[in-house]
Amino acid sequence: MVRGNGESGGACGEPELSDSLRTFGAVLKALRDEARLTQEQFAPRVQYSAAYIAKIEQGKRFPPRDLLDRSEEVLGATAARVLAAAARSLTRKVGLASWFLQWAAIEEEAVTLFSYECSVIPGLLQPEPYIRAIFERRLPPLSEEQFEYQVTARLERQRLLAEKPNTTFGFIIEQALLERRMAGVEVTRALIDHLLAVGSLRNVEIQAVPLIQEDHSGFEGPLSLAETAQNRWVGYVEAHDSSMLVTEPKAASAMLQRYGKMRSQALSHQATASLLEQMRGAL
Repeated sequence: MVRGNGESGGACGEPELSDSLRTFGAVLKALRDEARLTQEQFAPRVQYSAAYIAKIEQGKRFPPRDLLDRSEEVLGATAARVLAAAARSLTRKVGLASWFLQWAAIEEEAVTLFSYECSVIPGLLQPEPYIRAIFERRLPPLSEEQFEYQVTARLERQRLLAEKPNTTFGFIIEQALLERRMAGVEVTRALIDHLLAVGSLRNVEIQAVPLIQEDHSGFEGPLSLAETAQNRWVGYVEAHDSSMLVTEPKAASAMLQRYGKMRSQALSHQATASLLEQMRGAL
């Protein structure tokens, strides 16, 4: 388990780019160029997408451990040692923020993503008006530059839903989050419209937990789960400007069991869509 910055609510969002991330990306690019490989040639050899390799080289994503291991077979032992040294420096300099970037890396390459939220709509499902409402209420307040950065970063992450049609996305949310009407009727209307639109995608399932649910397994709080390309499950939890990546198989399995139980307790995807339409009409 490792700690880091949060992502789904108004806590920290995606951290700003760091010099060490950009430096690692530049080192990887130089070694790839030295091997006379394009991003399109290099990416499949290390089992990642070209778009994801591009983001690492730009300093926008934390390099996963698997990338370092696989690069040795492609770039050679000397290049692997250089990359490992760059990664050690990156870990020291990035500190806590690096762990959210590590979750973002897992999230971007996952074949399955599950999320349960009871305090705020999951980041991947938030329309821009709701995102702005979240960050307007963040304490301590953000500067205007930080505010716009957070909004842009969150909208950027949401491209996953459209760009990964073969990834299964599952979201369980509390009906109470919609009944709350945070930031007013107009923002709530935009939120419901967005949930209905995203929920119409074939690879996205949204389920609501009704206001009254006597058998509810979500009492331990929000959680996110990702199934990697190697069919390994990784968990992620956060609260109050801190978060934890769960990599230990037994702990991740327990989270998966809880999520599975909550799926059976929540309304079906179809029933949730009907509920959203009813709520939309009542606004």
